[in-house]
Amino acid sequence: KICESSGESLVSCEGECCSVFHMECLGLKSMPDEKFICTECKNGEHTCFSCKLPGKDVKRCSVNTCGKFYHEACVRKFATALFESRGFRCPQHCCTACSMDKDIHKASKGRMVRCFRCPIAYHSGDGCIAAGSLFVSSHILICSNHSKRNHSSSAVNVGFCFVCARGGKLLCCESCPASFHPECLNIEMPEGCWNCNDCKAGKKLRYKQIVWVKLGNYRQVRWWWPAEICNPRSVPLNIQGLKHDIGDFPVFFFGSHDYYWVHQGRVFPYVEGDKSFAEGQTSINKTFKKALEEAAKRFQELKAQRESKEALEIERNSRKPPPYKHIKSNKVIGKVQIQVADLSEIPRCNCKPSDENPCGLESECLNRMLQYECHPQVCPAGERCQNQCFTKRLYPDAEIIKTDRRGWGLRTKRSIKKGEFVNEYVGELIDEEECRLRIKRAHENSVTNFYMLTVTKDRIIDAGPKGNYSRFMNHSCNPNCETQKWTVNGDIRVGLFALCDIPAGMELTFNYNLDCLGNGRTECHCGAENCSGFLGVRPKTAFATANEEKVKNAKLKQKKRKIKTEQKQMHEDNCFQCGDGGELVMCDKKDCPKAYHLLCLNLTQPPFGKWECPWHQCDVCSNPAVSFCEFCPHSFCKDHEKGALVASALDGRLCCSAHD
Repeated sequence: KICESSGESLVSCEGECCSVFHMECLGLKSMPDEKFICTECKNGEHTCFSCKLPGKDVKRCSVNTCGKFYHEACVRKFATALFESRGFRCPQHCCTACSMDKDIHKASKGRMVRCFRCPIAYHSGDGCIAAGSLFVSSHILICSNHSKRNHSSSAVNVGFCFVCARGGKLLCCESCPASFHPECLNIEMPEGCWNCNDCKAGKKLRYKQIVWVKLGNYRQVRWWWPAEICNPRSVPLNIQGLKHDIGDFPVFFFGSHDYYWVHQGRVFPYVEGDKSFAEGQTSINKTFKKALEEAAKRFQELKAQRESKEALEIERNSRKPPPYKHIKSNKVIGKVQIQVADLSEIPRCNCKPSDENPCGLESECLNRMLQYECHPQVCPAGERCQNQCFTKRLYPDAEIIKTDRRGWGLRTKRSIKKGEFVNEYVGELIDEEECRLRIKRAHENSVTNFYMLTVTKDRIIDAGPKGNYSRFMNHSCNPNCETQKWTVNGDIRVGLFALCDIPAGMELTFNYNLDCLGNGRTECHCGAENCSGFLGVRPKTAFATANEEKVKNAKLKQKKRKIKTEQKQMHEDNCFQCGDGGELVMCDKKDCPKAYHLLCLNLTQPPFGKWECPWHQCDVCSNPAVSFCEFCPHSFCKDHEKGALVASALDGRLCCSAHD
């Protein structure tokens, strides 16, 4: 931990930090007789592995063998951190590269190679590890973020915009060759240092990636040469021996077949079709032309390898559902609490042990009528009580199946009577704040499957990471099950009950409408006759269906009459509040193209009925707005518009004070 080098005579701390030290670094001449505990563990003041500041307010990673400590604010900055009921799993147990590629399930599986200096980890193998990382051992490295080179002074930028491919006045990234026109990014020219979005997000080049490399100091396109990034262990020994630093990596130049050590500031990715940029140029020499052909060929080879690997992985994953942890009861996360009632507070029913089916489905049990589960120590029926399905987990046998268009589903193995208990919906019990955070993280990682179901105002069940078979039940506009909230030993729990007699071999479904969070406006594939077309939209009733049939027949009779078709309203693809894409809620006001994320509207579920976005109400008094900011949802009525908006530098479009 002190000198960052391996060797013999290492002493392990038997405290919480799991660190190892050289005896010389500790000033010891021989191995200690008693168990060794380092100074940090003795004092209880550990250093945050992210910000490197010590303190007693740091928390330890929940993985027993990890030993890393973090401030909660520091660890929450990492999308790769996973919060659990007992704490959190730090970012060093999730692959940074897979997380960048939005492959969340793969990111936390497999063997990891971890950075010794910061909370970065990668899967072992060339596919994930950032080029320029230095291996200390087979499972420890120093990542390329710790380069001693000042990239801001050594980056060589291209002479064209990465968006429109034209020259002119360019905004240059300080860490990589990327250049942009400010107007192509819809931003003003910033003052001081600036980094592109990929560099800000920590996106890194990887081994076996085709790139453009620059060795000279000229900015002409022809001096950028196609090459392949190589793993240092795969290049000739004389190349390995050349002077280089952390953050540098060897490249193999196509055409000339030379090797050289470069860094991120002189390299940018080759994309499909780059071979054609030199067509028509007469000054290209034979070597460069050969390099272009070899680069294009090698790019297609690597692409085919990658697609073949992905196809195998998809085929393998199609045989079983995505990974999750199977649990039998709800697991509390954060501040949420499970209520436990005193025996004196639990209602007592009027059933008797001598009844034919005491507290059963067809009995007159008061508790069952009021959706209370009987307690074995309170119920007069005692052991014969049939109203303890939640506690005893009396679920009919079911199996997970693969459906045609709706992913995985759940099918019953035996017939189920109407009103019978099917399953309890269990998962992680979270509060509204954690729910919003998870939905936001899901949108950032392009996750479209949600398993969140509201229990009470501040308690939500998320069956995504942990749950039981009920998480596989699909939506249907004509379901055979429904959710019911029951009080079990003083705590509210959610059960799924049969709406009708269900024969064996039938898929189990329930209506997600107004029950589940995070779906937005997702297309429905249930196939029911009354299907509404979208999740979260009420299904058609029999009366509405009959009326539609009458209208359809009336239109067929009036063949000569010309019907003016109303043009479908088009909406924007990005959220008007934050500018990002994803699952959006559309404004229903005529001619308004605006769309929003639920999170940006501070909503947890889609608004019901006809909905007008906040752009049409005054920010001050909520009256109808007459003046609108063209860059965000701020707007003002006639009484409050004075001085609220000014003409911007972008074609004189009106903007509020947030965009001065």
